[in-house]
Amino acid sequence: MKETDKIVSWIKEYFEKNGKGCKAVVGVSGGTDSSVVAALLVKALGKENVIGVLMPKGQQHDIDYSHDLVDFLGIRHYEINIEEPVDALRKIIGDQMGVDPNSYDAYKTNTPARIRMATLYGVSAIVGGRVANTCNLSEDWVGYSTKFGDAAGDFSPINSYTKTEVRELGRELGLPAKFVEKIPEDGMSGKSDEEKLGFTYEVLDKYIRTGICEDAAIKAKIDHMHAINLHKLLPMPSYKKGN
Repeated sequence: MKETDKIVSWIKEYFEKNGKGCKAVVGVSGGTDSSVVAALLVKALGKENVIGVLMPKGQQHDIDYSHDLVDFLGIRHYEINIEEPVDALRKIIGDQMGVDPNSYDAYKTNTPARIRMATLYGVSAIVGGRVANTCNLSEDWVGYSTKFGDAAGDFSPINSYTKTEVRELGRELGLPAKFVEKIPEDGMSGKSDEEKLGFTYEVLDKYIRTGICEDAAIKAKIDHMHAINLHKLLPMPSYKKGN
């Protein structure tokens, strides 16, 4: 059985148990991960049961990838620009606290991702849906995701696959090369993921799967990032009465 067939069976089982009759709602960035997840959903549930949500913030330089992906898959989609709510929240918080929230990297980077997730759940509430998480193992390993933002979702089809393996899934699904080989980027910094991380996905994925990393400095950096970001993957700690 192909790897994609195994994931498709898992998605079908999830919806049978947890969302029978529901639509799958997926954020579509035009990148490899969201393209592969959307294609898996279409294969598992049929295109009539998949809804894509495009969420640019103002002008998105590569929005054509998202348009081309939903057209290729033939899925219903909505384009919801998040610039206005992002700016409104910044102003409200800034007015109350007397600071510019965007002068704090953690705020500027993570807030749009969390508003995007709120948008997905807003659409999901209206159509009766389940929100797909589109994170992969490589990003999760080093914490390259936003807690309660793109790290959230109701089900996660590809989070046990490295970026390299996700690309292989895309090829197996017959996605056009433009989606499979697209350079990963966050769409905000003007840099690629690999430029921001300081190492390539090829190096990271090899280390994840084999434990081998020839560059000691990069190995130390990956280990450090993995350790300090585990809180994004683990269940929320909770105090147990009686302890």
